[in-house]
Amino acid sequence: MTDTAMEYDATGLLCPLPVLRANRKLRELPEGGLLTVRATDPAAWADFPAFCRQTGHELVSQHRDGEILVFVIRKR
Repeated sequence: MTDTAMEYDATGLLCPLPVLRANRKLRELPEGGLLTVRATDPAAWADFPAFCRQTGHELVSQHRDGEILVFVIRKR
Protein backbone atom coordinates (compact mmCIF):
# COMPACT_ATOMS: atom_id res chain seq x y z
CA MET A 1 0.00 0.00 0.00
CA THR A 2 0.99 3.55 -0.50
CA ASP A 3 0.16 6.86 1.12
CA THR A 4 -0.25 8.62 -2.23
CA ALA A 5 -3.48 10.63 -2.18
CA MET A 6 -5.33 12.75 -4.69
CA GLU A 7 -8.55 14.77 -4.63
CA TYR A 8 -11.07 15.33 -7.38
CA ASP A 9 -13.88 17.89 -7.32
CA ALA A 10 -16.82 16.56 -9.34
CA THR A 11 -19.34 19.01 -7.91
CA GLY A 12 -21.76 20.27 -10.53
CA LEU A 13 -21.25 17.26 -12.82
CA LEU A 14 -24.12 14.91 -13.58
CA CYS A 15 -24.16 11.13 -13.99
CA PRO A 16 -22.11 9.45 -15.38
CA LEU A 17 -19.37 12.11 -15.36
CA PRO A 18 -18.37 11.95 -11.66
CA VAL A 19 -17.58 8.22 -11.90
CA LEU A 20 -15.98 8.44 -15.34
CA ARG A 21 -13.69 11.30 -14.36
CA ALA A 22 -12.84 9.67 -11.02
CA ASN A 23 -11.85 6.54 -12.93
CA ARG A 24 -9.42 8.64 -15.00
CA LYS A 25 -7.91 10.07 -11.82
CA LEU A 26 -7.53 6.59 -10.32
CA ARG A 27 -5.39 5.61 -13.32
CA GLU A 28 -2.89 8.29 -12.24
CA LEU A 29 -2.50 6.75 -8.78
CA PRO A 30 -0.29 3.81 -7.84
CA GLU A 31 -1.90 0.69 -6.41
CA GLY A 32 -3.10 1.45 -2.87
CA GLY A 33 -3.37 5.18 -3.55
CA LEU A 34 -6.37 7.08 -2.22
CA LEU A 35 -8.73 9.24 -4.23
CA THR A 36 -11.15 11.55 -2.45
CA VAL A 37 -14.06 12.60 -4.68
CA ARG A 38 -16.56 15.35 -3.91
CA ALA A 39 -19.81 15.28 -5.89
CA THR A 40 -23.24 16.89 -5.82
CA ASP A 41 -25.13 14.53 -8.14
CA PRO A 42 -27.49 12.47 -5.94
CA ALA A 43 -26.97 9.46 -8.23
CA ALA A 44 -23.31 9.36 -7.15
CA TRP A 45 -24.44 7.95 -3.77
CA ALA A 46 -25.27 4.65 -5.51
CA ASP A 47 -22.90 4.98 -8.48
CA PHE A 48 -19.61 4.99 -6.55
CA PRO A 49 -20.32 1.84 -4.48
CA ALA A 50 -21.41 0.05 -7.69
CA PHE A 51 -18.31 1.29 -9.52
CA CYS A 52 -16.05 -0.01 -6.75
CA ARG A 53 -17.78 -3.42 -6.68
CA GLN A 54 -17.38 -3.74 -10.46
CA THR A 55 -13.76 -2.61 -10.63
CA GLY A 56 -12.37 -4.10 -7.41
CA HIS A 57 -11.38 -0.75 -5.91
CA GLU A 58 -12.12 -0.34 -2.19
CA LEU A 59 -14.72 2.21 -1.12
CA VAL A 60 -13.01 3.28 2.10
CA SER A 61 -15.71 5.74 3.14
CA GLN A 62 -18.79 7.53 1.90
CA HIS A 63 -20.45 10.42 3.72
CA ARG A 64 -22.34 13.67 3.27
CA ASP A 65 -20.90 17.07 4.08
CA GLY A 66 -23.97 19.26 3.73
CA GLU A 67 -24.92 19.11 0.05
CA ILE A 68 -21.59 17.53 -0.91
CA LEU A 69 -21.18 13.76 -1.19
CA VAL A 70 -17.66 12.65 -0.27
CA PHE A 71 -16.17 9.31 -1.35
CA VAL A 72 -12.75 7.93 -0.49
CA ILE A 73 -11.57 5.17 -2.83
CA ARG A 74 -8.43 3.03 -2.53
CA LYS A 75 -7.06 1.86 -5.87
CA ARG A 76 -6.72 -1.91 -6.17
